[in-house]
Amino acid sequence: MDKIMNPALQSINTNSTARATDSSIGGLLLESGKITPENAERVLRMQKELGIRFGEAAQRLGLVTENDIQQVLARQFDYPYLQPGTGKFSDKLVAAYQPFSPQVERLRALRSQLMLRWFARGHKSLMVASVAPGEGVSFLAANLAIVFSQLGEQTLLVDANLRSPKQHEIFNLPGRQGLSDAIAGRASRDAVQRVESFVDLSVLVAGTLPPNPQELLSRSSFGALGKDLEAHHDIVLYDASAFSLGADALALAARVGGVLLVTRKNQTSIADVGAMAEQLAQCGTQIVGSVLVDF
Repeated sequence: MDKIMNPALQSINTNSTARATDSSIGGLLLESGKITPENAERVLRMQKELGIRFGEAAQRLGLVTENDIQQVLARQFDYPYLQPGTGKFSDKLVAAYQPFSPQVERLRALRSQLMLRWFARGHKSLMVASVAPGEGVSFLAANLAIVFSQLGEQTLLVDANLRSPKQHEIFNLPGRQGLSDAIAGRASRDAVQRVESFVDLSVLVAGTLPPNPQELLSRSSFGALGKDLEAHHDIVLYDASAFSLGADALALAARVGGVLLVTRKNQTSIADVGAMAEQLAQCGTQIVGSVLVDF
């Protein structure tokens, strides 16, 4: 993304029972296997002798890395993220793998704007969409869902792209029953899948690809499903197909009420954006903000 527009450890008990409930730096390092009980005693001695923090002492002894310390700090403060190469998710989930990067700082800034401009005003659902395909909507929606979940919001990411869904691949989820099946009455809210690596994040995959996505998203049963999803989550983000591919996105926008517009640097046509904005206005949908991506 290039630009956002508009819009102390007192002691360590080394038995397994204590480790399971110890949320201190030392306890978490023990639980994760980063240090052994014997090494923990060495760290405690240095900590006492030098009057420094446990994590700093462990680093000085060469027992852990800075990344190890950041990981357990994240667990202490309920801010889950992943080490590179773990989780089997797409490496484009920068909010998961590079949470302290400038790119993710911009995602957090976007999150703050959306909270102020939309969610703090009584809304729970927001659609993420673009004019044309290939403008990074799915990855932006996935990363945005992660940063909302890191805020402690019960977040649901719905793959409403019933033409070319991506979220099951991004999060390495089975492409089982999903949104289309739920709308058609062939599945329930149980189709929502919890992403265990992120405490407050769930995903509803697209499900069976239907021959009539526009009609499906226009059904009253989708409106009822949306209200049910909102009743069980704080934030519901919809990953939508591009407006240029058909009227699916307009049907979805009319249901959700708010759109975050994604544009791509040196690719998205201003004229196309204007035409889409006019269509959205006609169906009573608000453009909450826009994001310019560059990747």
